[in-house]
Amino acid sequence: MNSKQRWMGGVVLLGGGVLLTALLLKGKEEIYQNELKTPELAAQVTQQKPGTEGEMVQLQALTVDVETEKRLLEEQRRAREKAVAEQEARAAEFLVMQQQAEAEAARKAAEEYAALNAHRAGAQQSSDNIPPELVEDEKVKQKRLADEKLLAQKKLDQQKAQQQRTDADKKAVEDKRKAEADKKTADLKAAEKKAAEKKAADDKAKHEAEVKRKAAEKNEAEQKALAKKKKAQAQHEAEAKKKAEAAKQAEAEKARDLLENGDKQWMVQVALAANEANADAVASKLRAKGYKVTKSPTSKGVRIMVGPSKNRDAADAARKKINNDASLNMKSAWVIEWVPLDKR
Repeated sequence: MNSKQRWMGGVVLLGGGVLLTALLLKGKEEIYQNELKTPELAAQVTQQKPGTEGEMVQLQALTVDVETEKRLLEEQRRAREKAVAEQEARAAEFLVMQQQAEAEAARKAAEEYAALNAHRAGAQQSSDNIPPELVEDEKVKQKRLADEKLLAQKKLDQQKAQQQRTDADKKAVEDKRKAEADKKTADLKAAEKKAAEKKAADDKAKHEAEVKRKAAEKNEAEQKALAKKKKAQAQHEAEAKKKAEAAKQAEAEKARDLLENGDKQWMVQVALAANEANADAVASKLRAKGYKVTKSPTSKGVRIMVGPSKNRDAADAARKKINNDASLNMKSAWVIEWVPLDKR
């Protein structure tokens, strides 16, 4: 009878171990399935929408990926905690069932032992004939129950330790993913900063180039305006010089015609200039005083004369007036009788 009770206890323990193993394997399978679903959901979220530009889609995909990954990790953590709680609840339920089974087995063994004792008492058997294993059966049973309880507690501790290691591994994976996501975010920010700096540099270069171009255009316009002004000034000076020369020539021709073809023959010669410029200076002074001046080129220089006068007396009066005019500073004026070239 004692061997039968031991066999039943072994069957109960074996069945409980099989049930606990099945529960643990099912919990791990659920956790593994949740982990497999997480990357697929993240991949579906990070797909690009058709028709959008490359750079903007990449920025939005990365942001969605980070936020979605955080949300999926949080859901995974909650699912894992829920699975662990369910697993612990199942283990506790199994432990209660095992304890109930052990209590039921102990009760049946006690009933059988009581029936056996009653039978032995009815048959007036001596207590010396009771097998020793039956006397010690209760102690063995208590020890066995304590060992089984200790074994179950040890298995539970091992399960908790394994779960803690699994949690630590999952936390390490989550930390690694978070670090990678932070690195991606930092790289993205660095790329955006670099792109902004490059854009600012390009804009600055374009602005400087535009400023230089405008300055060059302004300088070119100023050079053209200056060249045009110089050309116009040169043309004006050339025209003025041409007009002056034409006026001088006309005046010389008029004086020549007057002296050669006129009726008045007396002139007051004021000076004999070495060149045309000196002659123009002396003539200007005389004209400023109201005298009628005539110039006549000779082999020794340019002759400056005032007149002609109607007679010698009129010419001599003009000579005296010129010599006495201190502002003219011409003391050597004299009267000459002018003979036209055709009458010489």
